[in-house]
Amino acid sequence: MRCSTLGFRRVLILAMGLAGLGGLAPALAAFPERPVKLVVPFSPGGGTDLIGRTLANGMTKALGQSVIVENKPGAGTLIGSDAVAKSAPDGYTLVVASFAHAVNPSMVHKMPYAPDKAFTPVILIGRGPNVLVVRAASPLKSVKDMMQAAAANPDKLSYASQGNGTSAHLAGEMFTNLAKVRMTHIPYRGAGPALTDLLGGQVDMMFATSSAVGAFIDAGKLRALAVTSPERSAALKGVPTIAETVPGYAVESWYGLYAPAGTPADVVSKLNAAAKKAAQSDEFRLKIEQEGLSVSAGTPEELEAYVKAEEIRWRKIVKENNIQPD
Repeated sequence: MRCSTLGFRRVLILAMGLAGLGGLAPALAAFPERPVKLVVPFSPGGGTDLIGRTLANGMTKALGQSVIVENKPGAGTLIGSDAVAKSAPDGYTLVVASFAHAVNPSMVHKMPYAPDKAFTPVILIGRGPNVLVVRAASPLKSVKDMMQAAAANPDKLSYASQGNGTSAHLAGEMFTNLAKVRMTHIPYRGAGPALTDLLGGQVDMMFATSSAVGAFIDAGKLRALAVTSPERSAALKGVPTIAETVPGYAVESWYGLYAPAGTPADVVSKLNAAAKKAAQSDEFRLKIEQEGLSVSAGTPEELEAYVKAEEIRWRKIVKENNIQPD
């Protein structure tokens, strides 16, 4: 009788334990249960900010929870990226990565995080050319004009960027290398402030992301001299490539999402699916593709492979030009 009673108690305890585990399962599967923070490591108003906010709107619908954009500019994206790298790996904090994410490891001697271990890739959103732009009143009408002016007055022409190591900066570095001219680089804490000074005449030009300057080109406030991609952009009809004047020139901007390292695979899968749905929506395509961005929206592995290739590609020019962080 005693054995029977003990056996019953053991079965009862086991059943209660299983019931408890069963109660945990829905909680673990309920991601997201609260808003997700999407860190943009630039000031408001630039191309990365536009990508982040448009994507956040779509992901909010797909996840059923608010995706809130938080701008953390500075140090060539390191401030915002480091904040995410040190966040809890639970899927509730993401970063919009761009060109600088692949360049910083070879440019910054003491990174605040281990670049090969700090993040989990989520998705490559898209890729596109930068656009060499001047204000509408500028006397520079072509890449050839710019080269002649730079050759006649070394270091007088200035170009803005959203920070050292960004695509706008290294697009200029590659140009000066291949065109064999000297210009002055003026870094800002984001594309928004850089564009403000470009429009105001404080700087002469910018190799800006197409998403940041598309509206200004359409409004006639900026003039597009050329695109940085090897081929002309369907979104910027009639605009030549820099390579048509400077052979071998090619620079591409890109955008992707990362979560902190250790984020569970099932959470990454949900984030990838939500971001993919957002990026493939009519709303996103309407705002982004008309400005030259080609939507990718693939697997986490695609982002990882692409960024590794970009790191190798830019390591040489960073070393040759001795490019330093802000």
